[in-house]
Amino acid sequence: MKTRVALITLFAILFSSLAFSDHHLKGEREFTKPTIDIGCVVSDIDASVKFYTEAIGFKATGGFKVSPGMASDAGLTDNKALDVMVLTLGEGDGATSLKLMQVQGRSKKLKNDYIDTTLGFSYITIFVTSTDAAMARLKKAGVKPIAKGPVTLPADLDSSMALTIVRDPDGNLVELLGPKPQ
Repeated sequence: MKTRVALITLFAILFSSLAFSDHHLKGEREFTKPTIDIGCVVSDIDASVKFYTEAIGFKATGGFKVSPGMASDAGLTDNKALDVMVLTLGEGDGATSLKLMQVQGRSKKLKNDYIDTTLGFSYITIFVTSTDAAMARLKKAGVKPIAKGPVTLPADLDSSMALTIVRDPDGNLVELLGPKPQ
């Protein structure tokens, strides 16, 4: 009898661990892409595309329009059309997508002097392989770092890395992180 109870207990433990493992695997497969797409409403889609492609290094990969009805039904806008340009950083399923959206009419600009000025998403971080190359690309595009960038990170973080912050045409903060300049 004790052997039977022990076997039943063993099977119960084994079954529950398999069920947990299967549930855990299903949870890992819950997302079809390991990155997130970021949407940014802009005042001038052409100027923003130029900034993100020429000054930062994204690639324009397409665009589309969203009708006022669809945008309203989805809860995106109050019955206003959207023009969307999709930019990517990287290749394949792991690429980051930035969706720049221009909405008919005027959108309210939030105060964004520093990352702690307003609640919500404050900036994006882009990891570069060469701060020197990133700085050359910014200079060629006529974009200057804000404050004293690039700034070398402190030793307790990684003093081999530098941080540069720039603003896009609408004043959104873009952080570039890469090896300190040579």
